[in-house]
Amino acid sequence: MNSKKLPRKKNLSTMRMVGKQMQAARKAAGFTQSSLGKAVLADEETIASIEQGRRPLLLELAQALDELLDTKGTLAAGVENMPEIDQFPLFAEQYMVHEREAISLCWYDNAVLPGLLQTRDYARAVLRERVPPYDEDELEAKTEGRIERQEILHRKCPPMMSFIVWEPVLYIELGGPKVHRDQLRHLRECAELPGLALQFLPMRTSAHAGLDGPFTLLETPDHQHLAYTESQRGSQWVSGPDEVSILARKYAMLRSQAMTPQESKSLLDRLVGDK
Repeated sequence: MNSKKLPRKKNLSTMRMVGKQMQAARKAAGFTQSSLGKAVLADEETIASIEQGRRPLLLELAQALDELLDTKGTLAAGVENMPEIDQFPLFAEQYMVHEREAISLCWYDNAVLPGLLQTRDYARAVLRERVPPYDEDELEAKTEGRIERQEILHRKCPPMMSFIVWEPVLYIELGGPKVHRDQLRHLRECAELPGLALQFLPMRTSAHAGLDGPFTLLETPDHQHLAYTESQRGSQWVSGPDEVSILARKYAMLRSQAMTPQESKSLLDRLVGDK
């Protein structure tokens, strides 16, 4: 098992400065956000988010842009020398890169709803519960970052996605009754997306395979199988075949122990109707 702790995160003002430098270089070289994205194999929205300071520029992309835009290492130097505060964890950025590229994604959660299925207000409510708390700039940046990740749900060819959530999560009114109601309705809409299966693990189950906590399984375009686990004080990449296999078997057991997708939709219909 490969294990790393989350490093510290990037300074917002410096992210914006690097984003402005990248924007100026792009325009000077005659690229639109769309054409630059195609040239470096990135989404147009990714380019826009970096230029606006909402998403950090990763070193590998900075180096590719320096070569393409003839900025002579300026962008890479800006990334490497960026001051750090509690903002975007680099290790989580690595996860998000794999998440954006994944051809399949399986996610089990037992504390909150998966980030890819959260409404903006629910995501903000979740992040607001952090101890010690984020300041308002950090809170908004992390909320926006979480919502931006949901782009993969609406692609022309989205990855195959499976989500299993422990049923009690549905009854926690994070953010208050309206946020809770809107979140349930959003979940019901997500359950109809093509290639997406949403299942709930019954509250009354006597035992289940997810007692060790939440985890995510990903398959990359080159068919590498990875896993990501989170805990109170850190996160872990799991890339060893034996360890990934154990988590894949746990997920398969959870799918058999959970309600079917249709039963899960019916549960949401009842809960939304009660609201």
